[in-house]
Formats: sequence, C-alpha cells, structure tokens
Amino acid sequence: MLRLLRYYLPYKRLLSLAIGCNILMSLFVVVSIPALLPFLQILFTPQPPGGGDSNVGRASSPSNVDTGTGLQHQLDTFFEQLLLNHGREGALLIVCGFLVLTFLGKNLFRYLSLYFLAPVRNGVVRDLRQKMLRKMLDLPLSFFSEERKGDLMSRFSADVQEVEWSIMGVMEALVREPIVITGSLAYMLWVSPSLTFFVFGLLLFSGIIIGGIGKSLKKQSGEAQSRLGTVMSLVEETLGGLRIIKGFNAEQWQGERFGRENDGYANAITRLSRRRDLASPLSEFLGIAIASVLLWYGAKQVFAGHITGPIFITFLYAFYSITEPAKAFSAATYSIRKGMGALERVEAVLDAPVAIRDAENALAVNDFKEKIEFRNVSFQYANAERGALENVQLEIPKGKIVALVGASGAGKSTMADLLPRFYDPTEGQILLDGKDIRDLRLHDLRALMGIVSQEAILFNDTVRNNIAFSLPAEALAKEGTAQSSNLDVESAAKAANAHEFIINLPEGYDTNIGDRGSKLSGGQRQRLTIARALLKNPPILILDEATSALDSESEKLVQAALERLLENRTALVIAHRLSTVQHANEIIVLDGGRIVERGTHESLMRLSGYYRKLVELQAL
Repeated sequence: MLRLLRYYLPYKRLLSLAIGCNILMSLFVVVSIPALLPFLQILFTPQPPGGGDSNVGRASSPSNVDTGTGLQHQLDTFFEQLLLNHGREGALLIVCGFLVLTFLGKNLFRYLSLYFLAPVRNGVVRDLRQKMLRKMLDLPLSFFSEERKGDLMSRFSADVQEVEWSIMGVMEALVREPIVITGSLAYMLWVSPSLTFFVFGLLLFSGIIIGGIGKSLKKQSGEAQSRLGTVMSLVEETLGGLRIIKGFNAEQWQGERFGRENDGYANAITRLSRRRDLASPLSEFLGIAIASVLLWYGAKQVFAGHITGPIFITFLYAFYSITEPAKAFSAATYSIRKGMGALERVEAVLDAPVAIRDAENALAVNDFKEKIEFRNVSFQYANAERGALENVQLEIPKGKIVALVGASGAGKSTMADLLPRFYDPTEGQILLDGKDIRDLRLHDLRALMGIVSQEAILFNDTVRNNIAFSLPAEALAKEGTAQSSNLDVESAAKAANAHEFIINLPEGYDTNIGDRGSKLSGGQRQRLTIARALLKNPPILILDEATSALDSESEKLVQAALERLLENRTALVIAHRLSTVQHANEIIVLDGGRIVERGTHESLMRLSGYYRKLVELQAL
C-alpha cells in the first residue's frame, strides 16, 4: 500500500477532506449505537404511576449488574430525569429525533466523503494513464521490439481499469471502516470487556480462515492480466493482417490459435472469480455462526445479571456495526490483492529503464555546420545472432546526398535509425560536427532532422494536421501564424506532388484521412509523409524508401521536387529502386552490415561489382 501513496500526493488536500468527512461519519455511526439505549430503556421501563417516581429507570435493572464503568447509574439518572420532565411519549419523541439527527449526520458526511474522493479516484487513474503514455514516448524503440503491442495496450487499458476498480474503488472502505470498527469496539469494551474479548476471539478465528483464501489472488490476477495481454495481441494481429489471413485461407488456423489463448484467459478468470466469490458467502456464514454463539453467550450474561437486556441489545448492534465494515474491509483487501497484480504490470512499464536519454550536462545544438561521421560503428539488436552493422566508417559532408543501397537486411535502415538516436551504437561513435551525438540534447538533435520512413505513418486526423505535425506546437499556438502555417502546409504539399489530390478530397485539407490514413491510397499516404518532412525544412533529411509506394508518374514528379529541395542540403537516402539514387553525391553499398563498395553511380558501374549486379537485376 505504501507504493500507492506517491500517486495520492497531488491530491492530499482532497484526500484530507475525504478522510475528515469519513471520521465525522464514523463518529455519527459510533454515536448511533448508544443512542439506541435511551429508546430501549424507555420502551422497557414501566410507566411510573402519577407521572413518575425517583426509582423509575431502575425498575428493570438487576441489582447485581456490573458494567465496570458506572455506565448503568449514569444512564438510569438520565432516563429518570427525561421521563420526569417530558413524560413517556415526550421522552420517546426526543430520543427518536436524536436518532434521526445522528443518521442524517452519518449519511451527509458519507456523501461528502464520496464527493471529495471522486476527483481523487479518477485523478489517480488519469495520472496513471498519462504517465504510461509519457513513459512509452520516452522508452527507446528496443523496448517495443521485445514487447507485444497488444500486451502494452492491455496494460494501458485493462490493467489501469483494474487498478481503478480494485484499488481506487475501495479506498473509501479502507479509510472509513477501521474508524467504525475502532469506535464500535470501544463501546463494546466500555459495556462489557469480557463479552468483547469473547467476540474478538471468534472474529480472529474467522479472519484466519478468510485470510488464507485470498493469499493467491494477487498471483492469479497477474496471470489473468498477462493472458489478456496475449489475447489483445492476437486481436491486434488479426485486425492488422486480415488481408493476408483471408488470402491464404487461414481463418480457421487463426481462429484456433486465438481460441486456445482465449480459453486460457477464460479459465484463469474463472479460477480467480471462484476464489474471490467465495469470500462473501464464507464471510456471511461465519458471521451468522459467530452471531449465534454471541447470542448464546450474551444471554447467559443477561441471565446472570452482569448486563441488562437493553445494553445487550445495543452491544449486538455494535457488533453488527463491526461485522458489516469488517466484511467490506475484507472485500477491500481481496480487491487490493487483485488490483496490485494489475498495478505491478503497469509499474513494470513505468519503471522500465530509459536507455536513450540526455547525458548529464548535455550540449545544446541549434544548427549543422560541417559533417556527419560514422566512426567504427557496430550495432547488434538484442537477442540477435549476429550484428546488424560491423565497423562502419562513413562521412557525410554538409550539403551532400549520400545513398545507402543493398539487399534487405544489409543494415541500411539500422544506419538511418542510429543517426537520430533511436538506438545507440554497440561500439564506435556517430559524430555531428565533431561531437558525439550521445553528448548532445536529444530534442535538439532530432530537431535538426526530417524523416520519411518506409511505412507511411499517419494519424487519424485531417490532412492539414498530419502535414503540420512537424511544426512546433508553440508556433501553431501563436496568434497570427495560422494563415501563414496554412500557406506553408499547401506549399509543402505542392512540393510533394500531393496538393492536386488533396483539393479533390471531400473537405480538401480539412478531410479526415481515417486510421493510419486508411482513406487514402498507398502513394497518397507516402506523399503526405514527404510533405510533412519538407514542411519541417530541416538541415538533415533521412529518406528511408521514401518513394517506394509511388506510382511511376508520381515518383518522377516527387523525385524532381526532392532533387530541387535537396540542393545544398544534407540527406541520407535509402532506396531499393536504384534509379532514384543515381544522382547522389556518393552511393554506399552495404552487405551483411559492412560497406563493400562506395562511389558515384558511374564509378560503381565501371567496377562491375555488387552494385552493378543489383542494377542489372532490377533492369530485368
């Protein structure tokens, strides 16, 4: 529970108010217990002849009653005076009015406690989601290559929801019930210590039985949530691969695969539910058993004259006031054990180490002046059998276009990912103007670069917002910049050969393009990503298969625009279509993570080596 306190610190004022209201509500609950005693005394006290006498109130009290505190004498005196001053019916009316006020206060402060707890409960859950998203944005790409996307989505949604239901939903019980239990026990001890210790022994016995059942709830909850993550991963894979599944008639295979995992999750939830559901009936049975024993033992105390009948009845009410909060508290502990399993999965993401971060005293960088250098760079992905890059030496002078070519898996995209520090080299250095990029501020480094990836990554938003995604949020928020930003967006779209198809969309630049740009063709999506990179106007461009999704006509137009815009600009271009990089200042040929050839298109063709072989294969 101590781990939860850090999430409550921002809401300590509201939490303090809720705790204060719970304390007041609990006090009213405790006061309502002895408040029944005057009613019972008046009910069981005979009407004194002639309006009352000095012995009224003692008529039903055995002479050998022993409360140990003088409670009976004080109550007898109070009842006598009340009956003498107001009569039997008047006294009863006063006592009933007092009962109404106590229960009014109890329920008023209960509502106020819930009123103050509502923003705390929802705020903590909101903060958890916000922290998870921010942490996911900070985590390096290597973290996500080791995790299932569906499992991460399950932690973000189902696990956080479980924390809300199982932990936040029972915080009221954790704050309120101990106070009610303490107050009721105090009254019971005041009335009859011996009877209270007898009850306490019974409760302890039942608590041991119930506590033993819930020990495995936390473990079973973690297993169930983990299986749910696997199920969500399969759902995500199925939705993303429907075209392939249908095309290969693999519906049955995928359905059976999902069915196995779904059955496993259902079985885990069933086991968890059965153990959790056992708590309530078992608690109720043990409560009835304890109450029966208490009635037997308490009646013997009344018969022996140790306590009076009305006091024993209020003792029973106090006991009832303990059993209900105790059951709620027991249910809360069950829920917390279940919720802590979900919280651990959430915190596994929140506490994950961020390997790619700013170094201490990181240097600010605002521009690019000289060159980029890969110096003896090697890199190996986690759990990979061999390195993706080995001892790469490369210089990219400012204003030059360097193209990376080679077969799939040669290391081209890895080199492009190392430059903006999506990964850090296993060995060697990448230098920007002579400074190791690991010593530069990460935000400043990436601000110098524009990226167009092989896969067109777009968002479920308008065309305009997808292109303007590269602009700083603070720039868009300034007054007077909206019109100029719109003009810049259109200029970038024209340069990327996207303006013509955009204006033909139903709402032009304000058309929503759907999830991942699903309303657009592949070529249209790629042209939007090119426009987004061009709008940023960075000194360094990384084009990873930037024209791979374009048809021949669009490819020529976009390539011409890129050549025009890449003048006096530094670019790292990756392409399988070798025709698109023939005008690069230098072509780097990679094979197995090593540089095997380098030079211009003409010089490499004269070598009659690996590059020429690739060109001839594409010409077939």
